[in-house]
Amino acid sequence: MLRLDRGRWKRLSAVPLVAAIVAVLVVPGPSQSTASPPAGLECLTAGDNAFELTATGGYAAMPDGNTIYMWSYAAGGGAFQLPGPTLCVTSGVKVTVVLHNSLPEPTSITFPGQVQVLADGQPAQPETDAAGTLTSLTTTAAANTGSVTYTFTAGPPGTYLYQSGTDAQKQVQMGLYGALVVRPAGHPERENDRADSAFDRDREYLYLLGEIDPDLHLAVERKRAYDFTRYKARYFTINGRSMPDTIAPNHADWLPAQPYGALIHIRPYDPVGNPKPALIRYLNAGSVSYPFHPHGSDEQLIARDGRPAQGPGGQDLSYSNFLIDVAPGQTVDTLMIWKDAEHWDPQGNPIPVPLPSLQDQIVGPGPETWFAENPYLGGEPGELPPGVVQNNQCGEYYHVAHSHALEQATNYGASFGGMMTLIRIDPPAGCPA
Repeated sequence: MLRLDRGRWKRLSAVPLVAAIVAVLVVPGPSQSTASPPAGLECLTAGDNAFELTATGGYAAMPDGNTIYMWSYAAGGGAFQLPGPTLCVTSGVKVTVVLHNSLPEPTSITFPGQVQVLADGQPAQPETDAAGTLTSLTTTAAANTGSVTYTFTAGPPGTYLYQSGTDAQKQVQMGLYGALVVRPAGHPERENDRADSAFDRDREYLYLLGEIDPDLHLAVERKRAYDFTRYKARYFTINGRSMPDTIAPNHADWLPAQPYGALIHIRPYDPVGNPKPALIRYLNAGSVSYPFHPHGSDEQLIARDGRPAQGPGGQDLSYSNFLIDVAPGQTVDTLMIWKDAEHWDPQGNPIPVPLPSLQDQIVGPGPETWFAENPYLGGEPGELPPGVVQNNQCGEYYHVAHSHALEQATNYGASFGGMMTLIRIDPPAGCPA
């Protein structure tokens, strides 16, 4: 049973309402975000595929009230955000990324999966110190006011990380990472060049998975040395947030530096009314594997590291899996549909289902009930025990999705939290506004 701060739950209980009223947001500047959905992927795009990122510091909020000093890439000269903005381009175009560095040490960006990357017009090169020790995997921007311009031609369609290549053990952990989405030319509705990778563009999600060792971050903030043999991650994040903040909408006002939520919001599959699956892009910016498990529905793994799951002759090698295991530095793309296998009818449910015990429901600390793993909870008034108030809007279902490494589903060891979110499935006709 989850027992969480009443105020935070109260604010999160407004998620559906907020989702219905959030206005379209557009970030001005030479590059811009596409319409900002209340949930799902938010792209930073540019007409000339030229982006400006600033490596800077700021603070991220954890659900237990802690705040963590982080480094990340801000869009242009904008405010600190975690993670960096999701850059969206089309395969085959020339991409330019200008990195400005406001950090007190050199830093850089690597683009795994992209080839022939230039830095200030020259091939990007590793750097070493005076003793010949490798200090950076690629060309750096100098500390405090340096800059460097990277250019490359966007590779095959898929999902990629971008992250620091300088003192990567520290700088990536500090938060210098983001996502690069490369779309197929002429087919933005597909994940890759295969026709069977088509998805519902209104149901595209990104899970950028990460971890935080607060002792490292405190040492960096206070300019102290840190012993990496003592490294231990205490917080685990999806898009820079931990549960329950993962289910809050994009741009929740109480998370000003963590703009991206991780709530999946779909309707049941219908061959006529809702035939296309959702697309979920997983990326691992951490140091260990994250075995991610969505309850309620398996997902079809269609690509890994920007390469479709297919044989040498183009055979479809995608497969259904209940566990999406994402190794450090990897990306995995999946398609997801949810089928109403038992044909739920809110007016005349033919399947008698006993109300689960309170121990099996998410409750409280007051009388509020969010859901149980009983798909029929919330459908009919009077089903709940006296005094218990449900937060379901219209009989929608919620399934948990979380890391199966249970330590990763905690906030500093306190269950449940961390790398966990919800999948919301509305009734077939949708949910009234």
